[in-house]
Amino acid sequence: MADRLDTPRDTSRSWWQRRKANRSNSDSFGVVAEGIARFLGTPRFLIYMTLFCIVWLLWNSCAPSGWRFDSAANGFTALTLMLSLQASYAAPLILLAQNRQEDRDRVTAETDRTQAARNLADTEYLAREVAALRIALSEVATRDFVRGELRDAMDELVDRLEAAGLLAPPAAQAPAQAQTEDGQPK
Repeated sequence: MADRLDTPRDTSRSWWQRRKANRSNSDSFGVVAEGIARFLGTPRFLIYMTLFCIVWLLWNSCAPSGWRFDSAANGFTALTLMLSLQASYAAPLILLAQNRQEDRDRVTAETDRTQAARNLADTEYLAREVAALRIALSEVATRDFVRGELRDAMDELVDRLEAAGLLAPPAAQAPAQAQTEDGQPK
């Protein structure tokens, strides 16, 4: 049987094995009450109870009068008492099972709240990290910016070299093409 309230009961063992395992459990009455309440809420129980009432009514209506034990003339008093007794025991057992289910639901809700708080904290952390990355990226030099800065630095260096006479101007560096007398290329 499950040790925790939020763990479903084990259905692989027989009723007797579960009963033996629960003898050491301090909440064994609650477990038994929950099992009975579960059974009372099944279609199988409704079918069994309907068949029981039909057999009871038929027996006490159609059987020989010496075999009858509940008189139809008295309104099937014994059957009414039996059903009242069953209902008087079923109601508290169902309430006890509902209380146990509420305890399980409370544990589940608490776990869900804890997980939701953890998820919210993780989401807020990630949002802060994304914001920090956006800020950091706005300060990072882009490729075009770096190219422009390198181009400016290179132009400045070329100007200094030309001013120092270490580099010929660009027109002087181009190979001279053969030209005709009127200035047209050959």
